[in-house]
Amino acid sequence: MAATIDRTIISERVLSSPARLCFTPAGSPPGLLDGAWWPRSRDLFRELPALTDVLDARWGRITHVTVNPTHWPVVPRKVPVSGHTVHVGWFAEEQDANKLILLSYTAGRWDLLVIPPETDAAAAARLMSAAATPGGLCTASALMTSEDTAHDAQEALWQEEEWETDGGAASATGNPAELLTSAGGM
Repeated sequence: MAATIDRTIISERVLSSPARLCFTPAGSPPGLLDGAWWPRSRDLFRELPALTDVLDARWGRITHVTVNPTHWPVVPRKVPVSGHTVHVGWFAEEQDANKLILLSYTAGRWDLLVIPPETDAAAAARLMSAAATPGGLCTASALMTSEDTAHDAQEALWQEEEWETDGGAASATGNPAELLTSAGGM
């Protein structure tokens, strides 16, 4: 379970890098996700200001964010962002562990896939593209599972190719006993 803290709001916020985001195209049919966010760490206090800087300009002032605490070691109650404070809530059972929900009084709700910070760039690009598919019907966790499965299959293929290039492939005749006999080993 994640710890919930209530930090005193400070006047200076930690400077962070620009948010890495991808959205469904404007006017596209609705889907289960509105895009993806690839934070640089698992520190919401540090990551949310960069995210809201982009989203406030695009969608209107973000007022609330909800997460599943599974992947966030600390869930602050409030995060100071440019010009206002974002309230943060969490739902352990009710919310997909790989999804972030953003709320704005003026423009509604958006659901973003949260790509783990340690994800390599190629996998993150695939996940961002999949999450931004107009009318997409995959949940955030289904996309992550699909990527993990594809990664495992690719890893197995690479291992087999490496094994074969190191002399591990069976001979053209296919019978190892015949090879030993013809080589004088038996």
